[in-house]
Amino acid sequence: MKEEIIIAGFGGQGVLSMGKILAYAGLMDNLEVTWMPSYGPEQRGGTANVTVIVSDQPISSPVLDSYDTAVLLNQQSLDKFESKVKPGGTIIYDPSGIHHLPTRKDINIVSVDAMTAAIEMNNTKTYNMILLGALLKHRNIVSVDAVIRGLKKTLPERHHHLIPLNEKAIERGMSLS
Repeated sequence: MKEEIIIAGFGGQGVLSMGKILAYAGLMDNLEVTWMPSYGPEQRGGTANVTVIVSDQPISSPVLDSYDTAVLLNQQSLDKFESKVKPGGTIIYDPSGIHHLPTRKDINIVSVDAMTAAIEMNNTKTYNMILLGALLKHRNIVSVDAVIRGLKKTLPERHHHLIPLNEKAIERGMSLS
C-alpha cells in the first residue's frame, strides 16, 4: 500500500495541520510517512499545501508530480491540482470554496460541504477534521484510532480538551461523504 496525497487551500484552513495529523497517524499505524509542507510568507490567506505519503514500504522521495488523492479547499488549488490526480484517483473538495467544479471523468470526485457542517457544529475550527473524516472514509489509509493518537501528538497539551470535538468532526466528515 502506498498513498500519495496533496492537501491544498488557503493558509488558516488547517491544511498543514491536517497533513501533519495524517502523517502522525501513519506513524501510529507503523507505516512509512513523509510530510512536506509548502506555503507563502502570509500566515492567513496565502496559498498553502502539504504533500503526505503513507506507505507500507520505504519511500524513496517526498517529491511528487502526481497524486492518488487530492483534498482541495479553494478554486486556485482545484485549478492547479485537478490535472495532477492519477487516473482512478480521488478529489475531495468543499464546494463552498469552488466556483468551477472538477470536470475529469477518470477519477472519483467527492463533494463534502465541510464549512456548513463546521458551522452546524458551532466551531469552524473543526473544518479540517471534517475533511479528514471524508478522506478516511474514501481512502483506507490509516485508522481513526491512529488519527486520534496523532491528534494527541500534534496538539499542545493545553488543547487536548478539544480532542473529543475533533473526533466528532471526523465522524461527521465520514457521514457526509
